[in-house]
Parts: sequence; C-alpha cells; structure tokens
Amino acid sequence: MKKTLIATILSVGCFANINTINQFEADFTQNIVDDNNKTIVYKGHIRASKPQYALWQYTQPVEKEIYIRDNRVIMIEPELEQVIYKTMDSSFNFFSMINKAKKVTKNVYEATFRDKHFFIVMEDDKIKSITYHDEFDNKITIEFSNEIINKEIPKEVFEANIPNDFDVIMD
Repeated sequence: MKKTLIATILSVGCFANINTINQFEADFTQNIVDDNNKTIVYKGHIRASKPQYALWQYTQPVEKEIYIRDNRVIMIEPELEQVIYKTMDSSFNFFSMINKAKKVTKNVYEATFRDKHFFIVMEDDKIKSITYHDEFDNKITIEFSNEIINKEIPKEVFEANIPNDFDVIMD
C-alpha cells in the first residue's frame, strides 16, 4: 500500500517548475523508516509525464514495475508472478498541490494534501527529494539523481506488458 501511495504522489510531481516541465526522468533511492527506526531502502528509475503518467522501475532489493496512467495503477511483481490493478483517488492532483506549496527555507517547500505534509527540497531548479509520513507513520524520503527534464517520453512507455501466466489481482 505505501509503495502505491508513494508512486501516486510522485508520479506527476517530480518537477522543479510545475508550469514548464512536462517530462521527468531520474534514478531514485527511497528510504522508509518505521517507528522503531528500522530502514528499508529501495532503488530504481522513474519516468513521468504530464498529466498523470509514470513508470517506477524498482531494481533493488526486488524488481517491480509500477505503471500509473490517469487514475489507474498497475503493479507488476515478477518474483511473485503477479499483477495488481488499483484505482487511485481521482481527486488527487499533485500539480495543484505543488502550486500551493509554501517556501519554508531557501530550498525547502511544504505542500499539504489531506492533512499530510510533503517537504520538497530543491537545488538548481530541480527537485532533489520529497519527504513525508505515510498512513502508518513511516517516514518516507525519496531522493532523485541523474535527472533529465523535458526529454520526450513516448506514451507507449506507460503501457504495462503483462505476462499471460501471472496471477491478476483486482483491488
């Protein structure tokens, strides 16, 4: 669940200037710290395009792909040989939320959605990280590197290729 929320939040929001950036691509490291200070680290690559398209490709510690198109999420988990389909809350609009973000310090902005606070760190007109607490009160930090902005991403990239023999779960 928390991976879905993270993917949802960032699928359209990894942009330095929401008004001029239409595509975003980067490597990411996602740290999840629980209330016992135990940390889980995920790594991978993201491609995102306005209005609400994203592909999160997790490479470590397990392989997983999360596709987001409009209000639909498809998670492909090769090790489990399964695909999970989810529907996102259609009222979520990260672009609107980020436009309302308030500057906290020189490089930190705060945005709020449904009583959750998102802290966005920017450097050189690029989003370097986003931090928030999920519904389980885990601290989530996603750091970006090797960002590529406004490189055309074909829409076909956001179409999931689902193996026929995988179990399908509709959530």
